[in-house]
Amino acid sequence: MGLFDDDFYSAKVSGRSLKTPASGSRHNKARWSRGTGRLRRPSMLQTAAVSGAIGAMVAILLFGFITGLPGTTAFTGTSGYKSLSFSSDPYERIIQAAAKVRPAVVSIVNYREGQGAVLADSALGSGVVFRIAGGKAYIMTNNHVVEGSEDLEVVTVDGENKKAELIGRDRVTDIAVLAVDDKHMDTVAEIGDSSRLRLGETVIAIGNPLGLGDTLTSGIISYTNRIIPVSINQDGVYDWEQSVIQTDAAINEGNSGGALVDLNGQVIGINTMKIADTGVEGLGFAIPANEVMTTVYDLMDDGEVNRPYLGVYTVDLENPYAPIDDEQRKELKLPDEVKSGVIVLESHGPAEEAGLKLNDVITALDEKPIKSTLELRRYLYNHKEIGDKMDVTYYRQGKAEKVTVTLTDKPSE
Repeated sequence: MGLFDDDFYSAKVSGRSLKTPASGSRHNKARWSRGTGRLRRPSMLQTAAVSGAIGAMVAILLFGFITGLPGTTAFTGTSGYKSLSFSSDPYERIIQAAAKVRPAVVSIVNYREGQGAVLADSALGSGVVFRIAGGKAYIMTNNHVVEGSEDLEVVTVDGENKKAELIGRDRVTDIAVLAVDDKHMDTVAEIGDSSRLRLGETVIAIGNPLGLGDTLTSGIISYTNRIIPVSINQDGVYDWEQSVIQTDAAINEGNSGGALVDLNGQVIGINTMKIADTGVEGLGFAIPANEVMTTVYDLMDDGEVNRPYLGVYTVDLENPYAPIDDEQRKELKLPDEVKSGVIVLESHGPAEEAGLKLNDVITALDEKPIKSTLELRRYLYNHKEIGDKMDVTYYRQGKAEKVTVTLTDKPSE
């Protein structure tokens, strides 16, 4: 079956007769066939050949336009007009993009605590070299790739093993930065603009799936800005939302921290996760490069991402996983109109100093309604800074109260 319907291009020639030019015309003389008074008509073979050539050119040009692959290359001839040179391999851009980024993608081995240098018992991941300076190569990866270990090793595309130093990591964005000596490392990945991604754009995933380092897969951008809930504490309760790029490029265990690359050879995302379930195929996710680099710069400067800290440990009033029963709601003495908010279980730092305590139900921050812990954290991180003051509206024993809290930096764990 062709790419286009049969009637997309018709090789039929119009049956309308050609007009005979006026007698004595100097510029419109028709060429007459020998021995007849009629214009010479092209043969069916000539018509078919011309139509076929035009049809092939149209199909190739449209294929290149739709897929973004270089079906043709334009150059200027001696006449000054552009000519077309057809590529023998329409996937050459994938090959070139992969070759450009491959040397900057490394494998990461996280030797588990107490296991020593036993590869079989270690966690595997990937990373991307984004800077080489001062005798060191700096590598970005996922936090969950390096979490739980101080014994990290990087394996280059050439198979060279290097001891890695952890520069910083952030659990919220799931980004970490490592450093190794830069001996025999001279390729830095070019970072692209993830905000310019288009639905259906061809991309490449490069990483270390299942320990098979230097692996390349390809696919398309399935969605440019998917919002998915995540559990920062891995306790099964969603307490953050991550903006991700969705792709159908194969991403498997060990691809985490590797590069998602466009056809210009630019890293536009860091591969982070996939949906692994029966009957599910082609659901992989990457953190957009623009968000990654914001975190990376903070980690390079301070070793951590500094965010405002309220100091409450909470549970949602409307928690689908552990809903409160009628007896518990009765103890809170909430008015019937209060349907959502967050219940304070523990209070520390600024919250404790402001007087918030167990079973207070926070319903608004700066007059903005708060329905869940996720919304509370999102408001803090996206709208407030360390040192800002914030009004907290809450219910205690059925009575609405308000207190002003001064936000601080989170204490070191």
